[in-house]
Amino acid sequence: MSTRRKFLQSSIIGSAAVLTGEKLLAAKPLTVAAVLNNPIVISTWDFGKAANAGAWEILQKGGRALDAVEAGVRIPEADESNQSIGYGGLPDRDGKVTLDACIMDEFYNCGSVMALEHIMHPISVARMVMEKTPHIILAGDGALQFALANGFKKENLLTAKSEHDWKEWLKTAKYEPVKNIENQLYDKTKDPMPGGIKNHDTIGMLAMDAAGNFGGACTTSGMAYKIHGRVGDSPVIGAGLYVDNEVGGATATGVGEEVIRIVGAHLIVELMRQGLSPEAACKEGVERIIKRNPIKAKEVQVGFLAMNKKGEFGAYCLQKGFTYAVRSNQEEKIYTAPSIY
Repeated sequence: MSTRRKFLQSSIIGSAAVLTGEKLLAAKPLTVAAVLNNPIVISTWDFGKAANAGAWEILQKGGRALDAVEAGVRIPEADESNQSIGYGGLPDRDGKVTLDACIMDEFYNCGSVMALEHIMHPISVARMVMEKTPHIILAGDGALQFALANGFKKENLLTAKSEHDWKEWLKTAKYEPVKNIENQLYDKTKDPMPGGIKNHDTIGMLAMDAAGNFGGACTTSGMAYKIHGRVGDSPVIGAGLYVDNEVGGATATGVGEEVIRIVGAHLIVELMRQGLSPEAACKEGVERIIKRNPIKAKEVQVGFLAMNKKGEFGAYCLQKGFTYAVRSNQEEKIYTAPSIY
């Protein structure tokens, strides 16, 4: 691979050198990534496949990774059958659907919203925070006011299904998260634990466009039946998501408190900077969680997903069952991540 890369680099330089001086200055240089890698998008869980399809519509046309990840995650945000993200998401203990999201581009620009109510697409509000304010995070009522002032529509996000499930849960109010419930929730043929807690999860998405630039997005309705105001890792830059255009990006899924404690996504990007493969970096992140609290680690699920500048990707998780979706010119596939337990 290194020989082929050097050959391609030389070819690029050689092709440019035959141009006249004027044309050489005017030509837009091709990055090595643009030659070696086709555009690629990866995202967490089985429902990431539909989200990837939305992102791919932009990537295959030469669009920017940032635009792709926003468009991609908006699909599960609007899917009422997905009770872990956006519209139809399971509420907190007070019956309120509160949403968290963040987005990051290739220039370290980032935006986040936390505990946002009544807005179906928190990822787009997060992007507007990034592009229209000097801030990175807006939360609660302030985030809602900002969204409404910028043209977003106030909506009821609590569907009949999620309201019914919440009222059933209130009969016992027993909090027992179920590992890997995310894919069961998305399977319309199953109704896991009727009346019990249906745990949440997140979609985290990473994309590299044809120019070799990265973008990332993460969005969730948070932990089902959480205490009102609880915020997990998903909207926390460096925990649930991080992008460094020199290295790659990482995102997380699962119990956010455990991810925040090790600043998971940033940790994994830095491990890739040191030379670890995406999968090896994700495994190291999972092992950090175990080292911190080995007893708790056996009771919860956390998964990490990462991609480096070469377009190589990988994942690792605590418990069996974490899946992720990949879309490129070579494949459209769902993978099962290796696990510790």
